[in-house]
Amino acid sequence: MTEKALLLREQILGLVEEYWAEAFAPETFIPEVTPIPVAGRVFDANEIQSLVDSSLDFWLTTGRFAEQFEKEFARFFGRRYSVLVNSGSSANLLALSALTSTKLGERRLVPGDEVITVAAGFPTTVNPIVQCGLVPVFVDIDVPTYNVDVQQLDSARSGRTRAVVLAHTLGNPFDLAAVKSFTDQHGLWLIEDCCDAVGSTYDGKFVGTFGNLATTSFYPAHHITMGEGGAVLGDLPLLKTIVESFREWGRDCWCDPGKANTCGKRFDWCLGDLPHGYDHKYIYSHIGYNLKATDMQAAVGVAQLQKLKDFIQARKRNFAKLKAGLRELEEFFVLPEATPNSDPSWFGFPLLVKPDAPFSRAEVIAFLEERKIASRALFGGNLTRQPAYQNVHYRTVGDLRNSDLVMNNLFWIGVYPGLTPEMLDYMLHSFHHFVSTRRVQAHVSAQ
Repeated sequence: MTEKALLLREQILGLVEEYWAEAFAPETFIPEVTPIPVAGRVFDANEIQSLVDSSLDFWLTTGRFAEQFEKEFARFFGRRYSVLVNSGSSANLLALSALTSTKLGERRLVPGDEVITVAAGFPTTVNPIVQCGLVPVFVDIDVPTYNVDVQQLDSARSGRTRAVVLAHTLGNPFDLAAVKSFTDQHGLWLIEDCCDAVGSTYDGKFVGTFGNLATTSFYPAHHITMGEGGAVLGDLPLLKTIVESFREWGRDCWCDPGKANTCGKRFDWCLGDLPHGYDHKYIYSHIGYNLKATDMQAAVGVAQLQKLKDFIQARKRNFAKLKAGLRELEEFFVLPEATPNSDPSWFGFPLLVKPDAPFSRAEVIAFLEERKIASRALFGGNLTRQPAYQNVHYRTVGDLRNSDLVMNNLFWIGVYPGLTPEMLDYMLHSFHHFVSTRRVQAHVSAQ
């Protein structure tokens, strides 16, 4: 690069900082006017500068920023590697697909094998089970942690059970001691879906460090964002090679983009029924995809990683403020509880309207919407009742009553770092105002 090009690049990045200050200046919060979303991107000039820096390279696939992000993200968790992909959903697909590889020998998953998961979850935690020709076994959840009811694990297991795939619901870790004991005892694979839980800990260790593989998402709603993006984390080198193969068309070659002959025998392989010496860069050992992220996405992630610890603390702080402010309303709402021995980096604040409350979930949500306070359901509710699963072969354990309960009565509000103290105070005031008006209405009706 010429000296003039370097100077121009420096000038461009300087102008980006000025642009950010002008275009994204903070706005004054106005109650009932300013929307309060459940989640959103939180960034400053550094993210835009990093993005523009990457774009000026015009290296449009994975490159230096992706390599940097993978190393730093794995280091944050204390795992040997992270594999960057284009979404958290893709991360789940790759993690489970990797367990079907013939390279795993007798431990590979084959069509018809069963995978234990929860009914009250996000679809793309479960969908890869179906997409890989496996059978989901749905168990219920616990209230008020909203994680797997570990008492049902033994009932869920059969002679075909080979894996457990569970998410840490809204950032709240599931009972890892019980789940790990179960998977270890029976020789099962464990995949942790940490898409909502980056920074949560169990027994003082980060979630995402307990499973054979773990997944994360970098959608704007999550703990850090690339816009779109995700990662698969692990320690076993063989699984890394397999995940990368499925990520990149199913190729057998493990050369980085733009590199060749990393193995030292590019034209000396003999695999399948191919002729000896067939170019290793075009030998395929899996039925794969192209699920790579771009370097521009990774560039945003590199900048976001510098803020991750602060983001985690902000989520915990916002959650604590909401919980303290809603304690007086426990007559009507079930407040969330962290799983024992855990410290969640909360994704959201779930509230369950008690069945005997003098109002419905729909009434609460309508009131909040009028006041510009957004909320969400607990993802797909009971997934067995979703139209997408009507013709899917699965097993269930018990009646899934808690999954139905959250489907009908639960919603969650935001705790993300973009919420200001004024917004949180307004949210709390709105809840108290809503309940006080319903109390008056109930008293009048009783007369």
